[in-house]
Amino acid sequence: MRKTYPSDISREQFEVIRPLLEAVRKTTKPRTVDLYDVFCGVLYLLKSGCQWRMLPSDFPKWRTVYAYFEKWREPGPDDISVLEQALKKSGWRGPLQTGAERLDALYHHRRPECEEYR
Repeated sequence: MRKTYPSDISREQFEVIRPLLEAVRKTTKPRTVDLYDVFCGVLYLLKSGCQWRMLPSDFPKWRTVYAYFEKWREPGPDDISVLEQALKKSGWRGPLQTGAERLDALYHHRRPECEEYR
């Protein structure tokens, strides 16, 4: 058992979105990590805004969580990612971007202003 975090969702909420998340990855070999723990790791990262390497050791390895995150956030045919769909279905009320993505968007948003005055 791992420690619970405020960003975690219940197992019942997760079972609603499990088929959506499992459909992204082709079944080539048995999964070695619990998908619930991976999803909760993504939620922790979105909520805290921490760096990937700072993900607590209670979750699967950060590279594993990051690999799933990258697959889940790819835009689908309707330009909505599986991650966005899963977050909406689970009732997530936090940000939809990691801290680094929010910071990057902020810098890109302000960059034209800065260059205008140079």
